[in-house]
Amino acid sequence: MPEVSIIILNYNTFQLTCNCIESVVKHTKDVSYEIILVDNNSTECNAELFLEKFTSIKLIKSNINGGFAKGNNLGIEAATGNYILLLNSDTYLIEDAISNTFKATKNRNVEEVIGCKMIFESGKIQHTARKFRSINWEILDLLRIVLYILPYSTRAKLMLGKYFNCDFSTTCDWLNGAFFMFSKSMLQNLPNQKLDERFFMYGEDHLWCLQFKQLGYDCFFYEKTKLVHINNGSTSKEKQLKLRNVMLFNELVIMKLRKRNGFYFNLFKLIFTIKEKSRNFILGLLK
Repeated sequence: MPEVSIIILNYNTFQLTCNCIESVVKHTKDVSYEIILVDNNSTECNAELFLEKFTSIKLIKSNINGGFAKGNNLGIEAATGNYILLLNSDTYLIEDAISNTFKATKNRNVEEVIGCKMIFESGKIQHTARKFRSINWEILDLLRIVLYILPYSTRAKLMLGKYFNCDFSTTCDWLNGAFFMFSKSMLQNLPNQKLDERFFMYGEDHLWCLQFKQLGYDCFFYEKTKLVHINNGSTSKEKQLKLRNVMLFNELVIMKLRKRNGFYFNLFKLIFTIKEKSRNFILGLLK
């Protein structure tokens, strides 16, 4: 039985997915693993081509494109490892990040969601460890000149996200789902014993971390290893704006789950929506 089941979701990204798998095979040395590739009804090419290149992987061919969560749940159903790693097809390893992260969570001796440092191909840091949004967070973000008066360590711990350079390991509220490791046993306490599928794409990682934290599990960002996450670098600005609107909607769904539909939620909705719509308007003008 493998220690880690690595689940990679493919949708019309044959070469990116091949690069990802090749990097896993090349760099992962100190943990036993299986690779489960879920093809989300791609039209780019026959998914059987993956088996010609990688004979040891498990291939699951979905007859629909059910989105990120549903696709990963198909992979989890076939997983035999004690730990699950959701790994985006647009990532690739440059060191043994999987073994390093697995050892880190085992050494902590707790059941948790754990992620590691991610960088763009340019080497720039991605902001993968985040706080749940709040009215205070949004106001401080708007008045960020106040934040930059504070020492970096204070500012980083208070805000995380874009205010955190990912230069120390820390607990957080939620982690980027491009590299998302957790004990398979944690699923038993979720509704239907699987990851929530209410979002087709974007915001799932945020939602899952909220649900795990409500069950008493931690989220932990591990700084001492890294991988590359391309992260839609070539996506057009027009598509980015559409995605931002989807993320705005999903963020409000998550906030309502946290605070219910009361005064706090409605005040947050007003502040957050004005802020994000204004930002999207400015980005639209720049486009």
